[in-house]
Amino acid sequence: MKLQSPLLRELGTLCRSIQSLMETRFRRYQLQRGQFIFLTRICENPGIRQTDLTRLCRVDKGTTAKAVRKLSEAGYIRRQHDREDKRAWNVFPTEAGNVLYGDMLAEENRELSICLQGLSVEEQAVFLEILRKINQNVEADWISNCQ
Repeated sequence: MKLQSPLLRELGTLCRSIQSLMETRFRRYQLQRGQFIFLTRICENPGIRQTDLTRLCRVDKGTTAKAVRKLSEAGYIRRQHDREDKRAWNVFPTEAGNVLYGDMLAEENRELSICLQGLSVEEQAVFLEILRKINQNVEADWISNCQ
């Protein structure tokens, strides 16, 4: 059997490289492995339910619970029971979380400019469109196999 395309390997390498760079940069804030991803999504979606956060980050419930607990302990987010479903939790950024989010966006934009060097605006738009299509395909597979 032969590998049909190196696409997934290239995407995986890219994702791991960016994640490693971000983790290194945010270590000074006592963020542990992958927590910046959760904090970003919480700041962008204040009040998001933990179950929706799990789906958005495409991880298991345990990973989300652990990240939320640690971010809460660090003072970057707060949890509160959902008004409609008292079993569910909503998560919100704190002021400290929002300040850190600003720093995270600056780093993300810096890394993005490095990633997109040499690509025209048109190439960037096509790349984004293709990534969104791939993401939709993978999301369906993830939902049917990981939830």
